[in-house]
Amino acid sequence: MGDDGGREPRPRGGARTIALVGPFASGKTTLLEAILERTSAIPRQGTVTDRNTVGDASPEARAHAMSVEATIAQTRFMGDDYTFIECPGSTEFLGEADGILAAVDCAVVVCEADARKVPALQLILKRLDDLGLPRIMFLNKVDRSDLPIRETLAMLQPSSAVPLVLREIPLTRDGAVTGYIDLALERAFVYREHAASEMVPIPDDVRAAEVSARYEMLERLADYDDQLMEQLLEEVEPPRDRVFDDLATEMRDGLICPVFFGSAEHGNGILRLLKALRHETPGLSALHKRLGFTPGSDSVLQVMKTIHAGHGGKLSVARVLAGDVADGMMVTLPDGRQERVSGLYRMLGTQTGKRETAHPGDTVALGKLDGARTGDTLTSNRTPARQLAEMAAPDPVMTLQVHARDRKDEVKLSAALAKACEEDPSLRVVVTAETSETLLIGQGEMHLRVTVERLTSKYGVSVTTAKPSVAYRETIKGSTVQRGRHKKQSGGHGQFGDVVLEIRAQPRGGGITFTEKITGGVVPRQYIPGVETGVRDSLKRGPLGFPVVDVAVTLTDGSYHSVDSSDQAFQMAARLAMREGLAACTPVLLEPIERVEITCPSDVTARVNAIVSGRRGQLLGFDARPGWTGWDVVETLIPASEIGDLIVELRSASQGVASFRRRFDHLQELSGRLAEDVVSRQAASAAAA
Repeated sequence: MGDDGGREPRPRGGARTIALVGPFASGKTTLLEAILERTSAIPRQGTVTDRNTVGDASPEARAHAMSVEATIAQTRFMGDDYTFIECPGSTEFLGEADGILAAVDCAVVVCEADARKVPALQLILKRLDDLGLPRIMFLNKVDRSDLPIRETLAMLQPSSAVPLVLREIPLTRDGAVTGYIDLALERAFVYREHAASEMVPIPDDVRAAEVSARYEMLERLADYDDQLMEQLLEEVEPPRDRVFDDLATEMRDGLICPVFFGSAEHGNGILRLLKALRHETPGLSALHKRLGFTPGSDSVLQVMKTIHAGHGGKLSVARVLAGDVADGMMVTLPDGRQERVSGLYRMLGTQTGKRETAHPGDTVALGKLDGARTGDTLTSNRTPARQLAEMAAPDPVMTLQVHARDRKDEVKLSAALAKACEEDPSLRVVVTAETSETLLIGQGEMHLRVTVERLTSKYGVSVTTAKPSVAYRETIKGSTVQRGRHKKQSGGHGQFGDVVLEIRAQPRGGGITFTEKITGGVVPRQYIPGVETGVRDSLKRGPLGFPVVDVAVTLTDGSYHSVDSSDQAFQMAARLAMREGLAACTPVLLEPIERVEITCPSDVTARVNAIVSGRRGQLLGFDARPGWTGWDVVETLIPASEIGDLIVELRSASQGVASFRRRFDHLQELSGRLAEDVVSRQAASAAAA
């Protein structure tokens, strides 16, 4: 007999889609592998060490021994269809889950008895709370933990806004977990390696512990069920079916998080988890309610992920919310365009299999919908559907400058970057107007490194990277009156322009102004726009090599030649006057200062403050992070030049969970050795160009 204890399955409607989430290295890839092996989707369970798992199949995932993208795998269990989607656990890749979590029925939170991972677990559970997504916790690696189950639960509880409710207690022998007692079924089971557990009598020496743990579970359920509370007060044993109903209802309503445990590596606890998912995962109607969607006669799909599959072209992984979907049918995109589905596929990691139709609840890959994007709601109606999922990319925290190693690959690089951003909406690409740098912006050092590696391995573009330029500026502290005369005779008409410019500093933020006070026509009106053009062109690069800000220039005098003067000649005269005049006005370097809002666990706030101070930052204060237990928000001002790898140090100090958002605040004078170094580097760069 299996570890379901013979309990009759409850009828469910439609296929279910379940996300596997949890902190980095908690065993999600191994759990997916164990589920697929137990449901006969694969012949044997691979291992991360052997690099033969269905998940983590990309070269980048295997090279770094971590999940860097979601893995979709479909299987059947006891006659029902399931799609399991394993989501990366690293903070840098959490954005991968946003489109997925919006359209799944339930999440399995995979974690372990490791206090260092509690902050990362809190990040994930908070996201599930925000979405109103039901969840079950699978406490993995119990074979490696010395911490008693109750102490483990007490350690993990602060990360969860809802109660963690034990569904099982362990059976142990010589300190090792050998099985479990199901508190709902009141039956004991002994693990068998990669096989169904064997039911055994509840040992006498743990009977009292089982009774106590079961009562605690029922007490928690009774918090939301008055009838059950009365039964407990009257010491009446509640019917088993009533207990299961309460467990399912309160999990689906987000009132509790049931906790199971096992070892994915050894296949222990897998069947029990699967049966809990089968009985207790909410149906498609619950997803409709969460999305605020009422099905009609049209077919409606929610795009969860975009994949560029090399020779297979673009695939849009989508959940069917209503109606049937067939290969070749037309769907309407959010912008009103219509495209034809060119291929309908089931997925098992990187493998795909053709199918003709999909039904409500199914998750399928749609071929070659070029205009579809992750997060889009598609419909068979000619009128675009109301968009059901709000996709907000997380705040970027790190930037790299990227160039094709071979200049002839620049166009190819642009196309590859566009595809990379389609696959991963937490990436951004920006081409700066000032320096024409192509900037790759993302969620951290590993996130950008994996993207760069993928540009080569997947898209065939070899790239070089560099730090992005800092937007230094310069201004002046003094004032002067400067004449500029441009005179050139080269046969025929010559060139003549003569101007007198008053140059003076403006208050910070005053901008660039140009005025004229010409009297007597010493500079004809038609040439004054040329003078202004010359002035403004000169301010694009000042004496220190940077754009000049906060300067006022007034044209006060000049002269012209009736034959040789021209707009171009007056532009040249203005440039000469500005070049000499700016150098005489005590130019100073300005560096951009950013307002940086850092979020971190409270126990590392002091270390964060030290990091900020070590980067020439100014601490403005800190406060509790609203809605987050045990987290702070630290407000700072930090020079932009110090932010490049800030996230690396912050994450190192915070078990990988700190983050920040930034925005330009002001320009501030930079002097001394730091300013000299910046100016020297700029001069060297200009000379090399």
